[in-house]
Amino acid sequence: MERPVPTENRPTLSDPSPVARTVLEQRCLRRDEHGTVVETPAELVERVATAVASVEDQYGNDPNIVASEFAAMLDALYFLPNSPTLSNAGTGTQQLAACFVLPVEDSLESIFGALGNAALVHQTGGGTGFSFSRLRPSGDVVGGSGGVASGPVSFMKIFDCATEQVKQGGRRRGANMGVLAIWHPDVETFVTAKRTEGVLRNFNLSVATDARFWAAVSEGSTYDLVNPRTGTVTETVDAGALLDEIAAAAWESGDPGIVFLDAIAAANPTPALGSIEATNPCGETPLLPYEACVLGSVNLARMTTDGGIDWDRLGHTVRLAIRFLDDAIDACTYPLPEIEAAVTRTRKLGFGVMGFHDLLVDLGISYDSDEAVAVAEEMMAFVSEEAWEASADLAAERGTFPAFGQSELDGPVRNATTTAIAPTGTLSLVAGCTSGIEPMYGVAYEKHVLGGLELVNERFVDIARTRGFDTPALLATVRDRTSIQDVDTVPADVRRLFQTAHDVSPVRHLEIQAAFQQHTDNGVSKTVNLPESATVEDVRDVYELARELDVKGITVFRSGCRREQVLGSNPLEDACLRVCDGRRQ
Repeated sequence: MERPVPTENRPTLSDPSPVARTVLEQRCLRRDEHGTVVETPAELVERVATAVASVEDQYGNDPNIVASEFAAMLDALYFLPNSPTLSNAGTGTQQLAACFVLPVEDSLESIFGALGNAALVHQTGGGTGFSFSRLRPSGDVVGGSGGVASGPVSFMKIFDCATEQVKQGGRRRGANMGVLAIWHPDVETFVTAKRTEGVLRNFNLSVATDARFWAAVSEGSTYDLVNPRTGTVTETVDAGALLDEIAAAAWESGDPGIVFLDAIAAANPTPALGSIEATNPCGETPLLPYEACVLGSVNLARMTTDGGIDWDRLGHTVRLAIRFLDDAIDACTYPLPEIEAAVTRTRKLGFGVMGFHDLLVDLGISYDSDEAVAVAEEMMAFVSEEAWEASADLAAERGTFPAFGQSELDGPVRNATTTAIAPTGTLSLVAGCTSGIEPMYGVAYEKHVLGGLELVNERFVDIARTRGFDTPALLATVRDRTSIQDVDTVPADVRRLFQTAHDVSPVRHLEIQAAFQQHTDNGVSKTVNLPESATVEDVRDVYELARELDVKGITVFRSGCRREQVLGSNPLEDACLRVCDGRRQ
């Protein structure tokens, strides 16, 4: 592939924007023993491309040629791998995966073994997910000692404390996902754990729901809570009341989210290897115990030309990126032998997208529209098809993943999964695009990370300049606003293109997520943003619609519910919630 020539004045990875340079210096560029940055962005491009392509000689290819292709793709910001790859490739660490799931069984040896393993993963830049559903509930007997169990949440607090002390990849605290099954007797304690500010601050929480629970909700009936140690029913609760309690906790704190275990099980490509009980910290990669996943995202902000999608460029980028990610599996040094065995057995990839809202702006399409949903489905169907064809080509070249014979996949492929849509928090800052498939948060605001980053949407600035409404006061007027829909100095058609997360109805958030989920093997990281005025019933409505739309998980965030809010301020208090399921206006 010839080195792409970016549009004039557009940043590249080797010549980044000021925001991207700050992020690279803080998170990705190499440092000496004194903490001084000793690498340029251009050197990072060559380091990553060369390290990942170095495994190509195992398959009879010239690593130098492939490295040149990888470098061109990275430098043009067409595709970026997950942060650990940018930080660790070609270094003494060489741990390239972002997402890990570690098992936690009902014994002190397993619990504290998982804790130690998590520290090793965090040290190398990975995030960890755990299911605590196998732990006996609080108050249960402890065999031999005559004591009583303290329950999953008490042990999670120990994990949280340890995480606080181990920076992720030496650059930031680690991230965890804690999952508890809806049937666990301690589910109420789990659900309400983060209603106290500062508790489990290094955890995202998700309740793992099953079809039996949702049937009980639909029927207005009861649901059994079961002791995982004995298999006996400990309590029977009202299913709807339990869902209300989950909604109330999420309304207040943003946690927990909900995971739909039956949807995950239906998409599990290797059920013979075990059932999936947990996900990575942001929920987009459900994984078996000890599995890890290398993620990466195509930058849709650079996949348009002349007001349309450049399908050739997109297809080529997807195929080359799948090769990159498959190479990264071989190039990676894993924290534990169990992780290496699990990863190489299924070779799961998590290729996704970022800059979706930027793409819509280029196409002249409002995010909160039927057309946006149609674009999401068409585009992700194309990405998925290209990704699977690339995996099939790699299988012909290199062989199928070792567990292919135990899978339910049709036709030989190299990878058990190819796609997952991550939030791309760091990557989108480096690429200068909107994060994942989320609508933009604002057109000019401070993001409260890395000491504070001033972000301005360059597409908005370019349109303002072209249309002649770029007055000296414009950016000051729109700065730190979570909506510009009442800024009369911005033309109505432009305001429509630059709808923010709080302008988009909950229904549309979910419809966009579901459109992507239809063509995504793993999960889709997506947050349904709600205004501060939203009610607990609004949150429950979102959960029930998410269930109807067959997504794998859902997260709701009501503006202002958490003091440690990463993005901006000024929540849109008077935003109007539209119909969520036909019952609410």
